[in-house]
Amino acid sequence: MYKTLKLRIYTKHTPKLVKLASAVNFVWNYVNDLCFQMWRRKRVFLSAYDIHEYTKGAGEELGLHSQTLQAVGETHAKARKQAKRSRLHWRTNHKDAKRKSLGWIPFKASAVKHIRTYNTGKTALKSQVQLSCGKDKLILTVFDQYDLRQYTEIKTTSVVEDSCGDWYLCLVVKVEPVIENTATGEVGIDLGCKTAATCSNGDKLETKFTQQYVEKLAIAQRAHKKKQAKRINRKTKNARADATHKFTARVTKENRLIVIGNIKPSMFTSGKLAKSVYDANWSEIKRQLEYKCEHAGCLLVKV
Repeated sequence: MYKTLKLRIYTKHTPKLVKLASAVNFVWNYVNDLCFQMWRRKRVFLSAYDIHEYTKGAGEELGLHSQTLQAVGETHAKARKQAKRSRLHWRTNHKDAKRKSLGWIPFKASAVKHIRTYNTGKTALKSQVQLSCGKDKLILTVFDQYDLRQYTEIKTTSVVEDSCGDWYLCLVVKVEPVIENTATGEVGIDLGCKTAATCSNGDKLETKFTQQYVEKLAIAQRAHKKKQAKRINRKTKNARADATHKFTARVTKENRLIVIGNIKPSMFTSGKLAKSVYDANWSEIKRQLEYKCEHAGCLLVKV
């Protein structure tokens, strides 16, 4: 079983990451144009293996690892097939661009190495992760809330940027599922709008964070403060995700059987309940319960 760990990167690495993301965008645009020209001339789509033959050896000039070039080609081939298009959108991180793409730098397992984890206080941890970028080695310092020392196998890694300009290290690691669940409880969960989730034992999940920050967001938007509005939206999103994670972790830890209503949010998003349904986060609750029940060894039933 695999799960993704998202770690905040120190801001001192931002200039180097912006430069690498620009190189990745250059490779993406080259592959995008190459595939479109091949389709227009020969009516054939290039596979990820064919794309690698055209990008091989460019890593030294661009400062990228060879497997980063392979990952870009694989992602492009997969996205083009899913979208059923001969050409995808161009990527750019120029500050004056009308359509700016958020930074993205993929790595494979052989280009990632965990160096060390150390304490910076009573409970806070920092980790250093080494990434191979062509001939150079990039050592990133991250805020480690997971303690990377307990994960021995790293599958893939991506460095991504959010809308506020902060960078994160996303590690896909292997975890061992719990063989036997010692919990004895059984619970039913009812999904709703006023209260996102109500358990049969009285436990509740409140996710009305949009209404909590709506006044501050309105003031920032009227003043045309885009950066402040983005940070308020991110704070709302993180608060909702944090409450949802704590609720689902508590439920899966205390129960061996969980029964939840199988409600489709799309049935309620075309009327007056749309904002409340989006704020209730039903799909995310069910998604988290699925993989956490699989890891904890408990049974999830949708009715």
